[in-house]
Amino acid sequence: MSFYPFGSGSPQQQTVNQQNVAMAEQELEMITDTFYRIVDMCYKKCIPPKYIDGDLNKGESVCIDRCVAKYFEVNMKIGEALQKKGQQAG
Repeated sequence: MSFYPFGSGSPQQQTVNQQNVAMAEQELEMITDTFYRIVDMCYKKCIPPKYIDGDLNKGESVCIDRCVAKYFEVNMKIGEALQKKGQQAG
């Protein structure tokens, strides 16, 4: 199996590789989107619009930690609920 576009390999292998690349690109886009949503949401919630210090203070750090933890917890619960609904429907 070659990772180079002009390497040897059957057309079927190249199709599979292209499918794997497309799936990996889609997954990367979803992860990047999730990251930016978390950053945006927690920044708006935890960091005051007018700040003096360039570093996070303890309260802001704790708020961000909790915000991210809650986001992942809710995301996991929603995924589990959707999975149960899918199993019930199927």
